[in-house]
Amino acid sequence: MVEKYPGQVKVVFKNFPLRNHKMARPAAQAALAAHMQGQFWAYHDKVFANFSSLNEPKLAQFAAEVGLDLVKFNRDRTSPRVTKQISDDLRLGQVAGVRGTPTVFINGMLLKERSLGGASLVVDAELKRLSGK
Repeated sequence: MVEKYPGQVKVVFKNFPLRNHKMARPAAQAALAAHMQGQFWAYHDKVFANFSSLNEPKLAQFAAEVGLDLVKFNRDRTSPRVTKQISDDLRLGQVAGVRGTPTVFINGMLLKERSLGGASLVVDAELKRLSGK
């Protein structure tokens, strides 16, 4: 979406680790620790590509693969800042009615057609509405 609408859209990622996935919270913590080193998306992509086989050694392996400082990564994963961010994101998701992941909102509206085409239709309509045309 960012490539299709340069300078017009912004992607905001919020964490919503589901309780029924035992590695969801550790993965969210690890991704935020990667973010603190400027590697959120690279790390995120590895986690999502391997979501069904996640474990603690793999989280560390992915950190090494994207070139993170592992000492800082391990310290940041359990920091109060990361814990608070995940708790805040969860509360925000609950208030917004999030039930599962991924859930996509565009300008506060739940995206029902979760495809590039569906998102493009909503973004086009929002850009038109906001421009007053």
